[in-house]
Amino acid sequence: MKIQLVDLKAQYRSIKAEIDTAIQGVIDESAFIKGKYVTAFENEYAESYGVKHCVSCANGTDAIYIALKALGIGVGDEVITTALTWISTAEAITQTGARVVFVDIEPTYYAIDARRIEDKVTPRTKAIIPVHLYGHPANMDAIMSIAEKHGLYVVEDCAQAHFAQWKGQNVGTFGVAGTFSFFPSKNLGAYGDAGCIVSNDDGFSVRARMFANHGSVVKHQHDTEGINSRMDGIQAAILSVKLRHVGEWNKLRIMHAKRYNELLCDVVLTPSNHPEARHVFHLYVVRTEKRDDLRKRLEANDIATGVHYPTALPFLKAYAHLGHEPRDFSVAHTCSSQIVSLPMYPELTDETQDVVVQAIRGADAIYSP
Repeated sequence: MKIQLVDLKAQYRSIKAEIDTAIQGVIDESAFIKGKYVTAFENEYAESYGVKHCVSCANGTDAIYIALKALGIGVGDEVITTALTWISTAEAITQTGARVVFVDIEPTYYAIDARRIEDKVTPRTKAIIPVHLYGHPANMDAIMSIAEKHGLYVVEDCAQAHFAQWKGQNVGTFGVAGTFSFFPSKNLGAYGDAGCIVSNDDGFSVRARMFANHGSVVKHQHDTEGINSRMDGIQAAILSVKLRHVGEWNKLRIMHAKRYNELLCDVVLTPSNHPEARHVFHLYVVRTEKRDDLRKRLEANDIATGVHYPTALPFLKAYAHLGHEPRDFSVAHTCSSQIVSLPMYPELTDETQDVVVQAIRGADAIYSP
């Protein structure tokens, strides 16, 4: 039996009747683009997140780009972000015309190292984008303190951290905005691309909604140029159904992660959880210097793994022009050669987990942390 990294079919089977009814409702009403299902999801997500506004859009990458454009960030500006994450965060900065400035990660929780941010602030710096990587919050106290000191915007990339918390407060609610991806594999995932921005800032939210809809709030009245980044009705209806379940799914992820930790802590470096953070384990990421050997062994046992991410952003060809070297981001560089993601999803059973654990523990060599 093949063990998947994420089993979306199992999730669908668990809520099939609800999902099928929701999709059929959209089809029956031909409410395919925006409309009442999108509005309903926006209202539900804002209420569940404890914010005033939820601006839906086409995907998580657009969410970051739209947020930056709504803040007026562009040519001549600089935006600080983490060296280890998916490229969406950095490319959205560049697409505004601004310059991306990378900061190394801290070695325990893998988020941006807040102690290193201030060294990268210049007169051109306009914003910080912390990424709540793998579902673990960044240190928002330290980040907000730096932002307030230097008059910077904070836009939180919460693509992997739906309902994660820092000191009891939902991530995405500390800065001017939080951006989310609803890619199918996320803790709260659609059946296609979708995303959103949350905020308590009225003016920002109006500008973001306008920019995402061709620069228009009222049809045929365009105050500015924008882009076409709209959530479709089917994705919104699906997300409304899943929103009712994501709290329980997150609890199950946390439970599975705790069990993995107990069973694997002596053979690999298991994930840490800051005592004041709620880690929602979008990914369960362990570390070992024998990462490639471990992946090969698991593959031979029909167990899927992932690497998030094999190359830290500053060392991708896309950013070669910045001239960075491994010593500039030594922690991210080292981690990217050691990290491996194990199967993690709410429907994971103890029996399936045991197969994964036995495959790791049964290796000829110990994958010591």
